[in-house]
Amino acid sequence: MIQGPTLLMLHGGPGADHSLYKPAFSALADIAQVVYLDHRGNGRSDRSSEESWTLAQWADDVHAFCNSLDIQRPIVYGASFGGMVAMAYATRYPTHPGALVLVSTSAQAASHAEAKVSMFARLGGPAAGNLARQRFIEGDTSPAVLRAWLEVALPLYTRTKTDPEAVKRIVFNPAVTAWFNRPGGEGRVFDLLPLLERIQCPTLLLGGELDPMLPVECQRDIAAAIRPDLLRYREFAACGHGVVPDAPKEVIALLCEFIQSSVSRHAAGEV
Repeated sequence: MIQGPTLLMLHGGPGADHSLYKPAFSALADIAQVVYLDHRGNGRSDRSSEESWTLAQWADDVHAFCNSLDIQRPIVYGASFGGMVAMAYATRYPTHPGALVLVSTSAQAASHAEAKVSMFARLGGPAAGNLARQRFIEGDTSPAVLRAWLEVALPLYTRTKTDPEAVKRIVFNPAVTAWFNRPGGEGRVFDLLPLLERIQCPTLLLGGELDPMLPVECQRDIAAAIRPDLLRYREFAACGHGVVPDAPKEVIALLCEFIQSSVSRHAAGEV
């Protein structure tokens, strides 16, 4: 037995599960214990109640989950919505994580809406741009718009086509999506940006310059709010949402190096 760091994976959504992280992140099993967590109400986790579907509760759940399994100084990876939960967790429990990896996420609910519309139009033409305007500018999240979104906009998230079989594996709870993004819901109003100065651990931040869902401008806002001595920031010119689907070998290699350097910094007492 060799003791190694724990990499805790927080999936996107809300409402989805961790399955899209497999098998890509199995490549990190040689240097870390990779643990996949479905958020409360999401995926394969218990549904609980709508009132508990909040960033604060999901952040508290990460902390409680680690404590229950005696996971100390976890390296917490959060992409998209998972990154929002990771930031909420790291700002509520600054001394708990050993490191953070934030990918294609946002610290503010309503930031850079016009950039989203512009990128969807660039990648998918007027139909995609108009649909993005309905959703992000006009706030229309009706069932009809969401059905059209899955058909027109979702395929534009990444430059690499998603494996249909991988999509079939997802256990999805649409009620979480609807609750989080309802009019006046937290998904439309949250603002973690002023809190990011509380982060005390090494943080790797990655963004795709062709990400229409959470544009690279969102990553730049986060980068400007985190202590420079803790931050490593990288933009990928040819990548969309999540980065890994479009550049798996490059990103996995970067993650390996970051995990190993974070463990070395902690062992040396630097953080």
